[in-house]
Amino acid sequence: MQLPLMLIHLAGATFLLLYSVRMVRTGIERASGPKLRTLLIDHRGGRVANAGIGFCLAVLMQSSTAAALITVGFIAAKLFTPAGGLALLLGADLGSAVVVQILSFRLDWLIPLLLVGGGLLFLKFEKRGAKQLGRILLGLALILLSLRLIGEATAPLRDSPALPLIVGFLEGQSVTAFLLGALLAFALHSSVATILLILAFLQQALIPLGVAIPLVLGANVGGALLAVWLSRSSGRTARRAPAGNLLLKTLVALALLSSGEALVGALSLFTENPGLQLIWLHLALNALVLILGLPLVTLVERAMVVVLPDETPGANGQGQPGLTSTALDERALDTPRLALTNVTREVLRMAEVVEVMTRPTMELYETGEQEEIQRIVALDQEVNARFEALKGYVAQLTRRELSEGDQQRSLELMDFAINLESAGDIVSKRLLSQAKKMNSNDLSFSREGWYELRGMHDRLMINLQLAINVLITDSPEAARKLVEQKDRMRHLERNSRNEHLNRLRRGIGSSEGSSNVHLETLRAFKEVNALFASIGQSVLQRHGQLRASRLVETKEGPQPTH
Repeated sequence: MQLPLMLIHLAGATFLLLYSVRMVRTGIERASGPKLRTLLIDHRGGRVANAGIGFCLAVLMQSSTAAALITVGFIAAKLFTPAGGLALLLGADLGSAVVVQILSFRLDWLIPLLLVGGGLLFLKFEKRGAKQLGRILLGLALILLSLRLIGEATAPLRDSPALPLIVGFLEGQSVTAFLLGALLAFALHSSVATILLILAFLQQALIPLGVAIPLVLGANVGGALLAVWLSRSSGRTARRAPAGNLLLKTLVALALLSSGEALVGALSLFTENPGLQLIWLHLALNALVLILGLPLVTLVERAMVVVLPDETPGANGQGQPGLTSTALDERALDTPRLALTNVTREVLRMAEVVEVMTRPTMELYETGEQEEIQRIVALDQEVNARFEALKGYVAQLTRRELSEGDQQRSLELMDFAINLESAGDIVSKRLLSQAKKMNSNDLSFSREGWYELRGMHDRLMINLQLAINVLITDSPEAARKLVEQKDRMRHLERNSRNEHLNRLRRGIGSSEGSSNVHLETLRAFKEVNALFASIGQSVLQRHGQLRASRLVETKEGPQPTH
């Protein structure tokens, strides 16, 4: 095979591997959606529990990078602390290593079975769960197929006269091979795919174990670096977890790299198979990072505070995000589609400000910090000002010639803006009032009551993110999840209210003193969540996926009037 043709085959097989890994991850994300995020929040705990969550998440999503980005989002929403998020990432790295171990097995006989089963589920079934399971099976089949194609494409390289020169250079330059592995993982945006590619080269005898080892060590660091890069637009607090993970992994990887021949000798004690030795190295590296790093997560977090100090108010979304700017360009009014895009952007900014207002409310119940309370009040005034400007803009827009679809979209956006303005009022007036009452009267919740309220607040923040996603994507699937979460919040509110009344009957003192605050906070959370969910109901109604009434028709039919 000529070199250009061989390189085309190799590139095609490599991109098939990348696509396949992403296909499996997409299937899992779409099958689970917000349920996966909710499950993570419900089961968070100490360091070991968070590491276990990260392990499972990486195995499910076939990617520690995806787990890192989810974790960054949770830290930004204050659902995880940076130390708790770092523990989750350490577990995710080990889970990703286990995924490589599983995919490294010779399972070519499974390819036709996975293709047939996945194809039938994806093409012949309409249910969302079945289709996404089919997508996952097809992705797994394509991963195995791409690995076989990589082996076939690289077979002629073994006879290439240039190969011994390249390999000889890398054998004497372990640091260069280490950096090359990191660069590959960063460029391919997948440490799993990169390590599988290195393993395929090793199994085809294209590179010796002495070159594969620094490549794999570097690929691990490159994967951690990728998570830091992809989270660069997040706040500094949220970025501390991936940065701490990068620090720990780099230190352990460099320590293993410096051990040289001793590392090769240690691996040979487990097996003489070079491929298995490489897999064991990958597992050992991530297990060492987890074992050594888990007791140090708090210390690492403190070190990252020095590298990534807290933002000053107004920086990167922690203060008043973009309050002086507006998307309402009056020059676009004569182009309805462009004007509607501007309206969507402005409503999105309102939602982001309401999110910033809502996020710290539970902390204020504990601290009652006056500066933070005044900041939230100022943000509410900002929401009101944006709403007034939006009303005038939409009124001008609707005087133009609009299609029926554009008219309906403008009404949907205005309805959601009204609800966001109401949600801001609830936060700034009712919730802040309850926070002031808690601190001025020196009240406290029972441990169970505080846990219930924190759980509802966590879910509220997740649902706000989902509402923003629906606003941007106009996705019926995401809208359905959002409406389902409205029912879940209603159940949580009712259950917490009943549990609270039970605590009152048992005479728990802390519950008696904070009873009114507890009940009012429950009502406020439920109402704010319902306001967020309104955008999902609008989208479902437009797509014909919402019933006109939830009332059950009686057999007698309408009753006659007299």
